[in-house]
Amino acid sequence: MLSEEDNVTTSIQCRARGIFKKRGISPLVGDRVIYELTENGEGTVDEILPRSSELVRPPVANVELAVLVFAVQEPALNLSLLDKFLVHTESSGLETIICLTKQDLISEDEDAGPPAKGEMMSDSLKELVKLYESIGYQVVVTSAKCGIGIDPVLERLAGRISVFAGQSGVGKSSLLNAMVPGLQLETNQISMKLGRGKHTTRHVELIRLTNGGLVADTPGFSTLDFLQIEEAEQLSSCFKEFESYAAECKFRGCLHLHEPGCKVAEAKDQGLIAASRYENYLQFLGEIKDRKRRY
Repeated sequence: MLSEEDNVTTSIQCRARGIFKKRGISPLVGDRVIYELTENGEGTVDEILPRSSELVRPPVANVELAVLVFAVQEPALNLSLLDKFLVHTESSGLETIICLTKQDLISEDEDAGPPAKGEMMSDSLKELVKLYESIGYQVVVTSAKCGIGIDPVLERLAGRISVFAGQSGVGKSSLLNAMVPGLQLETNQISMKLGRGKHTTRHVELIRLTNGGLVADTPGFSTLDFLQIEEAEQLSSCFKEFESYAAECKFRGCLHLHEPGCKVAEAKDQGLIAASRYENYLQFLGEIKDRKRRY
């Protein structure tokens, strides 16, 4: 736990009382708690204060902002997984930044070396940024190696609890190392055979920034479930660009599949909703329905 007294931050190792386990409650990273110091200088958590938000995976409480970290290369950018992460942050009511790392790996000429600050992105990357910005997300393209895009992300992290989430090997730890001088989080190379990184971050912890922000660095993972989506109808609201069209659908509770008068499907056919986003929506809808059938 972090304790602040007279503007000095100290860390106190705490244990939760057994009553929490009996109640089925687990303290999470980011929890605000009331604790009591013991004789050995450690603490005992007496009460967990109400949470403003709670993520199941990664398990973090009171987060206001999610930074979804995806590499443009190594590992290859997985838009289905990105959209799945966005469903999680939308369903949790979090602000979200999409942070695309490893810009230094993009070069029209492989012998040209890493890009300089301000160098133009590839056309495909520019289209990707344009798509997600049109939906309403801030997209920052970064390179920890070249110091590109660090400041815009830092500005959004100031004075709040944020979480970095994404696959293993996308550069979350490298990005944090670039933001916090002397942090030296362990990083690792991508396995070219597997196309993903090793889990160098093995637990969730809060890292304090110089601008008053706290960042939860989390273990990387490549799969997510939809346990927080209780009904299939809820999924549509997690795709922000569907909202205005869904309000005009002929049937209430339209799942935007093959229903007559579905304005979301019409918008997709007219190019007003990206086909990739709509296809991922259908994939996720199928996963949710399969889960409900199993359970």
